[in-house]
Formats: sequence, structure tokens, C-alpha cells
Amino acid sequence: MEVGKLVPRPEYPRPQFARREWLCLNGEWQFEIDPGDSGLERGILNRPLQDRITVPFCPESTLSGIGNTDFLQAVWYRTEVVIPPDWEGKRVLLHFQAVDYDTTVWVNGVEVRRHRGGFTPFTCDLKAVAQPGETAVIVVRARDCHKDRKPLGKQSSRYANRDCNYTRTTGIWQTVWLEPVPNSYLGRTRITPDLGRGLFSIQQPVVNRCANLILEAVLSDDQGVVSQARRAVGMDFTPGLELPVPPSRRRLWQPGDPFLYSLSLKLISPDGTVSDCLESYAGLRSIAIEGQKVLINGEVLFQRLVLDQGYYPDGILTAPTDESLIEDIRLAMQAGFNGARLHEKVFEERFLFHADRMGYLVWGEFPDWGCGGFGPRENHQQPGATYITQWLEALERDYSHPAIIGWCPLNETGQPITDSISVLDDVTLGMFLAAKALDPTRPVLDASGYSHRVAQADIYDSHDYEQEIEPFQAHYRGLEQGQPYVNTDPPPHGGPPRIMSLPYGGQPFFVSEFGGAWWQPEAGSGEGSWGYGERVTTMEAWYHRFQGLCQALLGNPRMFGYCYTQLTDVFQEQNGIYTFDRRPKFDLSRLRAIQGQSAAIEIEAKRQSPSESEQKP
Repeated sequence: MEVGKLVPRPEYPRPQFARREWLCLNGEWQFEIDPGDSGLERGILNRPLQDRITVPFCPESTLSGIGNTDFLQAVWYRTEVVIPPDWEGKRVLLHFQAVDYDTTVWVNGVEVRRHRGGFTPFTCDLKAVAQPGETAVIVVRARDCHKDRKPLGKQSSRYANRDCNYTRTTGIWQTVWLEPVPNSYLGRTRITPDLGRGLFSIQQPVVNRCANLILEAVLSDDQGVVSQARRAVGMDFTPGLELPVPPSRRRLWQPGDPFLYSLSLKLISPDGTVSDCLESYAGLRSIAIEGQKVLINGEVLFQRLVLDQGYYPDGILTAPTDESLIEDIRLAMQAGFNGARLHEKVFEERFLFHADRMGYLVWGEFPDWGCGGFGPRENHQQPGATYITQWLEALERDYSHPAIIGWCPLNETGQPITDSISVLDDVTLGMFLAAKALDPTRPVLDASGYSHRVAQADIYDSHDYEQEIEPFQAHYRGLEQGQPYVNTDPPPHGGPPRIMSLPYGGQPFFVSEFGGAWWQPEAGSGEGSWGYGERVTTMEAWYHRFQGLCQALLGNPRMFGYCYTQLTDVFQEQNGIYTFDRRPKFDLSRLRAIQGQSAAIEIEAKRQSPSESEQKP
């Protein structure tokens, strides 16, 4: 990288589990497209590459300096870095926050890691190949065969963007970084708030642990230490601690007042020295289900969610700056939403950090589209076990974020219940059970919209893009009698709609996609521009539609929330509250007022403090 050139996305990529020492590797790397995926045979591993790219932006993006949106079968990266000499005595970890899709990493000619999946992080231990003070030559090959069965989210399976499928992402698209750790070091902490008992439960894995190590955890607030605990590491495979919060120091995490405690975790050697230390944070909040109600901290809170797909005109899946992540949350809150479905994408960790500190509710999702029943219907293949594997990686990464209040592994999946049981049914149940096993503290929706095939799912929902207000209202008049609107599938050759789901079992219900009203105020919006329903002709007609649809759900006492489609336009899909470049289309105060007309929202508004906490753990 050139001297004096700014490092792109220089902020620490894992703020909930932060070490003081680290080295960002974002910036200029050597790069080469490998059209036939023959580079390894041609010796590409051992020579300089022909082009240059700006990491962490994908080669399809303009911010990368490449801007190639064709199918990229394989791409190669190469850089050299001198590992800081003052890390002597430490083992060095090379972290990739996300690389799409099938990745192999070599350091100094030695293969150090393979990883499959485009949305979750992985780590390479460099102990055997590069020491502090030495030069590490890092080479990465990312394969992205677009005919493979794989979870790809909204990335287009055809050459061009179309409908709700967008420009692809290949290769590195999140931060690459180095971190020194001792031989025995702290893994990713699992933090569980227990509001009923007034404490935090900590599970702390220790990697390469040795005898006589002590784990110490200290919880603090703005007045100082709240509680602390110690225990020997050697007795249990994953040592745990409990950190009680006295009633006088108890502050809840909630929208409007998202208080976060600071948490320090230390690994102490037998001689009393601190061998490893992580700085973290935690929010004290609870999630519960009571009949058809979803309770946050024991209270009803109507979830006014917006669909957020996390795309950017110049970065594709990668936000241009950290401020861009903050701004997307601000934009949603300014329009009257208190949370989001993070749709068909595992959002980067810094987005969740900002949601935590700004009091923004989110549902964690998985980018499952890419197989039969998963997105475009021309893909009639069945999903593989990799869906469950990658979903588990996402759950493990994001477990401790208080802003996440539910999980949804699948979106618009399924097949008619008259069809025989398939791999898709197995994967649906497997992903549901994986979420429940790894995280019993949050509700899990088996699949958003269309096919509910898991009887024990905590939540039931529908997708409803009816644009006429009266028919839309009529869909939910039967909810009180246990007969909500349920998605069906039209048969391929006519006939009655085919049933996709098990009967509604009385769970909490919400409409997890609706609206999507098409409005592009600028003339000549371009061929392919689209939204749901007939395009409105005036802005007042759009307001009328938005108000009628929202209030049909806000006024239903059996509805616990909704999710409006969508936050921003995304390429040709022009049904957002904001344009793709984040300019408002509408009067935001008017949207807030429309969404504020329910008793639950009025109760919530009374306890609102400023919308964004400036607290930065």
C-alpha cells in the first residue's frame, strides 16, 4: 500500500470481543482473475499477480478498483506483511471476516486453512509458518462457481441483475487482519443475560489451555465495578462464570435506553501475570413469549421492523465506511422503525455493535437463497449440509449481541405438503434445531413466509404484498379466531392453490414482509425498475397506501409486529423508503406519525430517551 494512502475500513472488525493489539491488512493487494480455475496448475501460487485491488471491497464493486460484474469462477489475492517484531513470543492469528465462497489460504507457500461459506469469519493460525519479525506472504484463492448448490442470498444467478436478485460478490468482502495471542488464549465469549435472576452468565472457551490458568471476569458500569468472579480453568471443558447485578445497579437494555455494561475477561497465568485479555460489553434484557405476545423485558413492544438487505451502490455487500452502517440504522429510526429483519445476509459484526449501542432490534437471518425452494425457481436442486454448517457459524458469531431478538434461518422456502419428504425438509428442521440447541434464549422462526413445516416453531408469519387496503385488512380479521392469512403456492398448471404449511398453532404472529409499494419520484427511472403492485401515480397515493397497510397491522391486538419492505431501493427494486444512495423519498416525520398510532407504541414512546446512545464500550 502506498505511503500516506488511507486504509479503507480501518476500524476494529470485532468490537464485542476486542484485543488491544491488532494489525489491519485492508488496502492494496495484488489480484488476478482466474477464468478457468486453473491457476494452481499454472503456478499462480508462486508468482506476482497481474492486477491490483482494494481490500476489503469485492472485485464486482467500484470501490475495489476492479468493477468486473461478470461471473468470476476463481480469483486470487497476494500480499506481503512484516509481522510486528514486538509480538515476539506470541502466536499470530490471521482473520478473514468474510470471503465468498470457497477459500484456500497459503502463507509462505504453506496451506494454512480452507473455508466454505461466504458470510462468516474464519481464522488461520500462523505459528508453524510465520513468526513475529518475519515476512508473511499471504495468498488467497476464492472459488465462486455459480452453478454450485450454495447459500448466496440475493446474489444473481444470471449474468445481469433482475427482479430481487442483485450484483454478485466474489472473494474478500470484509476486513482482513492479524492479531497476536499467547499460546493459551481466550476464544469467543458467550454472554447470556438472565434478567429473572439479575445476572450475566458467561461461558468462556480457552484455546490450547494448560494447567493452573485462572479465568477472571469483571463487569462494570459508569460508576465502576459492578461484580467480578474468578475460577480455575482446568475443571471444565468450557469454564463458566456468573456475574450478579445488584438491584441498585440494574439497568435494562431496551430501545430508547440501550444501556451496555462493560465486561473485561482475563486469563491469568500461575505467576499472576495476565496472559490474555478481552474487552467486551453486555446488555441486560429478556425475551419471552406469553400466548401470542412477544415480551421484551417483560413488556409488550410492538416490533416495527423494516427489511434491510444491506446493499450499497459502490460497495455491493460491503458498506463504504463504518459511518454508513450507523447511518442505515439512523435512517430506519428516523422513519419510525425500531428494528429490522437483516434480510438474506449475515451482516458484519460492526453493524450489530451499532445496533447494540443504538437500541435497534434485529432478527438475525441466513442468506439461504440458492437452491430449489431457496429463491429463484429455476434452481430445483436440494440444499446440502453446508447450510446447517454455515448457519451454526453465524449463530456462534452473533450469540452475545443484545440487539438480536430472534432467529430466522430460511426465507420463502418449502414445497407443497402433498409432496414427499425431501432433503429440504431435513435441512429446515436441522437449521431450526441447530438454532434452538445453540441458543435456547431467543425465539426461532422456522422459515419466513410460505412454508412452516416445523410444528414446534416459536413464531408463525406470512408474507403479504396485497396493495389494496381493504383486502389486506380482511386477511387478518380471522387471527383472533386462530385463522390468519397463510401463504399458499399456485400450482404450475392451474387449479387450486397448494398448501405449503402446517396449520397455525396459536404462536405469536406477524407479517414479516408487506408493503414494497413502488415509488420512484424521479422521471426516467430506467428499464427494469419495479416494486410490488400497481405503481402509484402520486406521492399522496403512496402515503395513503403506507398508512392503510401499516394501521391494518398496528391496530390488530393479536399481531406482535410487522416488517415493511424495505429500507432502501436496491438496484432495480425501487420500493424503498430511501433511494439506493440513501436520500429520503418521503416526509420522515409523516412516516413516524403513521407508525405511532397504536397504544403499544405510545407506551414505548413515553420511555424513549435519545434515539442513539453515545456509549461506546
